[in-house]
Amino acid sequence: MPKLTFISADGETVKTVESPVGITLMEAARNAGIDSVAGDCGGACICGTCHIYIDSAWWAKVGEPIDIEQATMEFSEHITPHSRLACRIEVTGDLDGLVLRVPPED
Repeated sequence: MPKLTFISADGETVKTVESPVGITLMEAARNAGIDSVAGDCGGACICGTCHIYIDSAWWAKVGEPIDIEQATMEFSEHITPHSRLACRIEVTGDLDGLVLRVPPED
């Protein structure tokens, strides 16, 4: 199973988890008890509460956000060029070692 590393907004908490292939990063975070990746809408891409930053070394593997994802993220005060919604990224074997940062709360 791919290993994913979640880093808290303050950088003080680092949690590496194993995730099954085929679920989203949001589901992996929720399964691991990472409350700061809430996913309040259940993955419908309408709330933005699963906003994460993808480490630049992994950007090519996760790809660009789609239009609806970009529009949803516009409501965040902490959007960056590395922002994505965890509900839009499926865990694959290629993401083994992925590093994700949780943005500060809006």
